[in-house]
Amino acid sequence: MHETDMTKALIVTVRKWWKEQPERPKISQVHLTVGQFTCVEPVSLQFAFEVQTRNTFLDGAELVIEETPLIAFCHQCRQEYRPEIGIQYACPTCQSPMDDIRSGRELKIERIEYSQPDVVISAKCEE
Repeated sequence: MHETDMTKALIVTVRKWWKEQPERPKISQVHLTVGQFTCVEPVSLQFAFEVQTRNTFLDGAELVIEETPLIAFCHQCRQEYRPEIGIQYACPTCQSPMDDIRSGRELKIERIEYSQPDVVISAKCEE
C-alpha cells in the first residue's frame, strides 16, 4: 500500500510549511489533486491520512481530494480521448498507442486551509 508512504511524504511537506509559519496555525483542510493514472486509491489515502495524523499537528484536519481523469491525445487523429485504465490505453479510433498524456498523472498539494483566531485563511501551495 504505497498510500501510506505517500501520506508520510505529504505530512512531512505540510509540517515543513507549518513550522515556517510564525504563529503555527490550526490546519483545517489539506486539498490534494490526484490523477487517475497515479494508481493512488483516494479512499486508502484518506484512511492513511486519518490514521497518521492522529495526535499530531494535523489532528482533526480533513484531506480533501480532487481526482483528475486520465486524458490522452492522439496525434494521428488529432483528438483527445479518455483511456480505460487497465483495459484500453490505445486511441479508440485508430488504435495508436497512448503516447501523449494530457491529464491524470497529477499528485500535488493544491492548498492548505487554516485558521487563526477569528480568521480563516486559504494558502495556495507553490512548488
